[in-house]
Amino acid sequence: MRVEVPHRLDLSPAEARELQGELALRVVEGPPLDLSKVRHVAGADVSTQGEEGYATVVVLSFPALEVVEVKGHQAELRFPYVPGLLAFRELPPVIGALEKIETTVDALILDAQGRAHPRGMGLASHLGLFLEAPTVGCAKSRLVGRHEEPGREKGSVADLVNRGEVIGKVVRTRDGVSPVYVSVGDKVDLASAVALVLACCTRYRLPETTRQAHNAANRLRLGGEPGTLF
Repeated sequence: MRVEVPHRLDLSPAEARELQGELALRVVEGPPLDLSKVRHVAGADVSTQGEEGYATVVVLSFPALEVVEVKGHQAELRFPYVPGLLAFRELPPVIGALEKIETTVDALILDAQGRAHPRGMGLASHLGLFLEAPTVGCAKSRLVGRHEEPGREKGSVADLVNRGEVIGKVVRTRDGVSPVYVSVGDKVDLASAVALVLACCTRYRLPETTRQAHNAANRLRLGGEPGTLF
């Protein structure tokens, strides 16, 4: 998978925040994603141990959600852990895994924020600027904004609002379980991002893309092969 990085990653935290503000202006929220034309959807996640990052990308067929390809990459985490600047820490291993992917991917879901970020530039948006495919942020927790509780049924949605602007959706992916936080990464609208996440959810809270990527990243960190399925 082709990844073009137009800037340095070895920045100070102050430089990184300034760059996020500049990059946020380049994010495109749209167009709608026609799910009938999606053939492959990918998930990416990073597991860490000390200052090492273990990233995996899992490609699934769509809508069957069968595993097509799994690739992993280990890289040193050279950027410090700073809230709101996670992208600069995790991009190197994620990019390394993405560059090994041979399948044409129609959309990518990350276990991260997109526009639902203090500077509108979470990992899903940051990475999306480097890729040709649309990216979606689907996080397990809220980083910024306020929301009402969505209904308890699968598919229930509530607005995530920050400073009067809807920056994402709070989405119930299983009846009665904690919701996830969905936001635009890049090159997709919010309604399509929610629809894609729900279409990738089966028996679990997380979409199958990021669930499989999370499991694979943990296997890689523990010394196993990321492509071993369970």
